[in-house]
Amino acid sequence: MPTDRRTERVKRLLSLRQPDLRVVLEGVAIAHNASAVVRTCDAAGILHLDFVSPNPELLGINKAISTRAEKWLDIRIHESLEACLLPLKAQGFQVAVTHLGPDAVEYTEMDYSLPLAIVFGSESEGVSPQALKLADHRIRIPMLGMVQSLNLSVSVGVILFEALKQRRAQGFYDRRRLGDKEFERYLREWVGKEEIKKKPERRKKRGLP
Repeated sequence: MPTDRRTERVKRLLSLRQPDLRVVLEGVAIAHNASAVVRTCDAAGILHLDFVSPNPELLGINKAISTRAEKWLDIRIHESLEACLLPLKAQGFQVAVTHLGPDAVEYTEMDYSLPLAIVFGSESEGVSPQALKLADHRIRIPMLGMVQSLNLSVSVGVILFEALKQRRAQGFYDRRRLGDKEFERYLREWVGKEEIKKKPERRKKRGLP
């Protein structure tokens, strides 16, 4: 069984998760980048990470890159953008998409205290026209170089840590955001993952395969 100290740490980190701030990756085809985003989301207190991909087999997580942070996220894969975003919009989420068009505002002007799903597009194409159609907000990261693009995980990190800054200033990390039932459900799952991780180590010490 996980130690009391480890269980308390899991409780503390779960209490910091932001269930009303989600990251959506649309059409990401490079597993390395997806794995790096997983690690970034965990560091920023994200709970829900959504992939929109008709080919989920391309999204295998590289644990050396993610540092196994996928254990601490609720990751879901959707066949279409509508299947991902329309239920969220019905729940009161607004949708912000990253876009370099002239109608996009700088990412620091976005209010991240809203229930928000932030959509990041593929490395080569950006977000789709359908994502722009569903968007309530279009945001961009200003860039001064000749190449007007950033690595996907860098873009996610820049925007998420602006969201973290705003939410921290408003006290969002001072109180638990998950309801009691959800908190207990995730706690059981996360502590259970700790137990699963320990079992192979015990078998190895005993000389078992």
